[in-house]
Formats: sequence, C-alpha cells, structure tokens
Amino acid sequence: MTSFLLIFAILASTFAGLDFPVNLRRFIPFLDPSVQDWSFEARLLYRLTFAWLFVGLVVLFSASYHVGVVENVGGLFYFSRQLLWVGVGLVAFCGVLHTSLQKQFKLAPFGFFLFLLLIFATRIPGLGESAYGATRWIKIGPIPLQPSELMKPFLILQGALVFGYWSRLSLRDRLQWLGLFSLTLLGILIQPNLSTTSLSGMSLWLMALAAGLPLSSLGLTAFGGVGLAAISVSLNEYQLKRVTSFLDPWSDPLGDAFQLVQSLIAIGSGGVGGAGFGLSQQKLSYLPIQHTDFIFSIYAEEYGLVGSLFLIGILMTYSFLGLRVSLKTVDPIRRLVAIGATVFLVGQSLLNIGVATGVLPTTGLPLPMFSYGGSSMIASLMISALLIRVARESQGADVIPLYAEATPPPLRPPISQPRSLQIFSSPPASSAKSASSRRLPSTQTSRSGGRTKPDLPPRLPVQTSTLGSRSQRRLGSQPRPRAAVPPKTSSVWRWPLGNSSNPRR
Repeated sequence: MTSFLLIFAILASTFAGLDFPVNLRRFIPFLDPSVQDWSFEARLLYRLTFAWLFVGLVVLFSASYHVGVVENVGGLFYFSRQLLWVGVGLVAFCGVLHTSLQKQFKLAPFGFFLFLLLIFATRIPGLGESAYGATRWIKIGPIPLQPSELMKPFLILQGALVFGYWSRLSLRDRLQWLGLFSLTLLGILIQPNLSTTSLSGMSLWLMALAAGLPLSSLGLTAFGGVGLAAISVSLNEYQLKRVTSFLDPWSDPLGDAFQLVQSLIAIGSGGVGGAGFGLSQQKLSYLPIQHTDFIFSIYAEEYGLVGSLFLIGILMTYSFLGLRVSLKTVDPIRRLVAIGATVFLVGQSLLNIGVATGVLPTTGLPLPMFSYGGSSMIASLMISALLIRVARESQGADVIPLYAEATPPPLRPPISQPRSLQIFSSPPASSAKSASSRRLPSTQTSRSGGRTKPDLPPRLPVQTSTLGSRSQRRLGSQPRPRAAVPPKTSSVWRWPLGNSSNPRR
C-alpha cells in the first residue's frame, strides 16, 4: 500500500510540473485551471468526489486481491481493470462537466432511447450475458456493459425535462413519456433487477414530487409501484428467499442467509478502530462477492466504526451540498437535475449500506465509487458531474439592483426544448396586451383650458396629494409633492409564459 501511495504521489507531482495547454488541462483531474472560478458548492463537490473515488480504489485494492489470487488471474487483476474503467469514467466526467446543460438536454433523448433498446436487447439469446441468475449485461465485442447502470444519467436529464415542463405538455405527451418511463422500469425488472428498478422508480417519483405534480397522482403511482414489487417477489423464488432470510437470518445461517450472516460477522469484527488495511479475515473466501455488492462489509471490518462514520459523513456532506445546490438554483429544470443526481448517488449508497448491515433485504446494488464494475463507475462519475455542472451554472444568476431605474434586466433565455415535448416558448398575446396597457400616456389634457402637459418622467413619476397631511390642512399650507415609491423588482427569474404556465406549480 505504501508503494502504491508513493507511485500515486510521484505521478501527481510529475503531471503537476508539466506545462500542458490550457484546453488539455481542463480534461485532466487536479489540473483544471477553471476550478478556482467556480462557486463554493461546485469546488467542494468536485474535491469531495475525488476523495470518495480515492478511498473507494484503496478499499477495492484490498477487497479484490484475494479474489484474483484464488481465481488464478493475479491479485491486481480486478484493481487494474478498475483503473481502466476509472480512466474512461473520468473522460465522461470531464465531458459532462465542461458541457452546458442546455446542450446535454438536447442529447438526452438520444441516450435515453439508445440504452432503452440495449436494456431489452439483454433478453435476446446470444447478446445478453447471465450471472448470478440474472441477465443484466450485454457484450459489445470483448467489453461487457450493463445498460441499466448507464441509463441513469440520461434518465435524470429526461425526467427533469418532462417533469419540469409538465404543466406545458399536452395530455398525449404526458401519457407518452409516462409510458416510456414505465417501459424502462419494466425492462429492468424482467432482467430481473428489482433493486435498480426500485432505485430508478424512487428517483423519478421524488423528482416528480419536487416538480409539484399532484399528490393524488403520485400516491397512486407509489401504490402501483409497491404492488408491482410484491408481484415480482412472489414470482421470483430467489427474491422471496432473500426477503425471508432477511427477516430471520440466523434461522438458516448456512443456507439462504449465509451471505448476510457473513457480512454481519465482518462488520462486527471491525470493532471501533478496525483490523487495519488488508487484514480482513472475511474476504478470505468467507464472504461471497466481497469486491462488488458487499464491499462495505470489508471496509467496515478493516476500518471499524470510525471508518464507517467517515464514509457516512462523506455521504451526508454530499447530500447537504446537493440540497443546497438545488435550493440555490433558480431554474426549476436544473433544480430537478440536482435532486435526481443526489438521490441516485446518496440513495444508492445508503441502500447498499442498509443491505450489508441487514437493515434491508439483500439486493444487487453496487456501492458507488467503491464496488468493482465499469458501468457503475462510469454512471457514478457522470451523475456526480451533472450535480457539479448544476452548481457551476447556478452561480450565474442575474443580480438586480435594489432600485431599478431603467428597463428591467433581460430575462434569462429558457432552456432549449426538445421537439418531442412540443413546447412553445413564445409569450401569449394576453401578456403582451397587459404589458402595453401599463404604458404611460404620451399627453395629458387639462380640464380647464385644453392645454396639453408634457409627459412626466418615466423613471420616477411624481404624484401630488390633493389633501396633504393633517397639519398642512390646519395651517393652510400647500402640500409638498411626494415621489412615488419605485416599483419593487425581484431577483428571481420568472418564466416568460406567466404564472399559469409556471412549471413549478
């Protein structure tokens, strides 16, 4: 481990000393010169993501070494392959990070439909690859991919677009997109993959709740999702065994509950300070698939309660920053992207920890940034880049002075809308008519002699009181002209279509 850290430090110092072009340095982690210009939340999320990733690689090195030795592929086999996937994921991370969300919204439907087709392609004999009783992978040449994992970033973008423009969509468009989302969840469920289906459905449901959809519709949707999960558990025997073993794992510690019991033994063996790096006993062929779904158990055994609280602290900080970014974001579409990204990353991590500790039934959800797997690593880095991108764009809000004397500042242009959503951004005629009716008249005719008075100054119109104050009426003095209060302006950007079409309602 000391040699690994030394090599990492040498490489970091070497790359830091090289004179890279500015455009190239933007795509190399730790060398991006534009990070200093980002908002506080974006910079903290950026550094926290790489801290999370570094800790995950260290834990994977320890958890996967014995597996590689037992399988006669070498102790560094899984770790070296994971480094390759991290490299691919960082390229996607930098691409998402330096691409505006407006362009990403245009590309979201293409990625959504592509991975929707690949999800159903896993059911085609010869294309889908089965493992642990599920067909979730598809081989493109020698590279295995899991489409349900790679679908997550595009599901966030497309869900934010649909639910953000919900009030402006026709009934036909609403039903079409709800049908496509349901088809996506159904395709993941029949693999079977109940855990990813539940996570994706929960994330879409929370995004719809944040968008202000009716609670009655959301309640019916939640009730239908729970019923569908119950049907899936009753039809799949292995899912039913997982639920029964979760309720009483010590009734069959050598059978269906063997994995959960070994996980609990590993977590309990860690104590407060842990056994130390690389000194886990449960990873020596006692705990199955310890480098993927149950990697948290090895982490808790080696680093104890202190290390577990440290990881939970990272997750809580991440969720706090994600919530802060969503609250600071003026645009409701970008707010939904931040909420979806936070739910996918933090929610999936908490579900994985809950499974390892016996709080939830055993599922196949990987721990983001920790578990071995290329598709999960790429998806996790892309989702974190989406959250950082929202934090970067949220700092560009218009600042309006306290007393606006001239014309109001120009409205921020709305997000380009895909044609499939059938959204029109031109303001209606009623708003233009109401705006023209508020203009001041060009001339005013006096009642006495028919003479025209010049226009009052448009910036600060003067209003003269006809009665004056009580003391002025008593003394018979002339009332003093009083300036009108300047109109109040709001720094919150409002949609150009009026309150009736505000997607936040």
